[in-house]
Amino acid sequence: MPRPKPDDRSDNVEKLQEMVQNTIENIEKAEETMQFASSEEREKIREKNRRREEAIAAMRAEIKDEAAAREHGYQL
Repeated sequence: MPRPKPDDRSDNVEKLQEMVQNTIENIEKAEETMQFASSEEREKIREKNRRREEAIAAMRAEIKDEAAAREHGYQL
């Protein structure tokens, strides 16, 4: 039976930062498309962007946690 790979958290902060940047870009792109959207589509975009903003807040909190864990040697 193969052994599970060890948990490698060494690049989690960078991965999360990239995810935040990608999500911000998605928000910006969605806002650009709003000018061509119907009122119903605009509301859907606004709602999706609200969820994206919540996701960004959660990712930023996780970045802080991961950075602190990295600083302390990932000890549990």
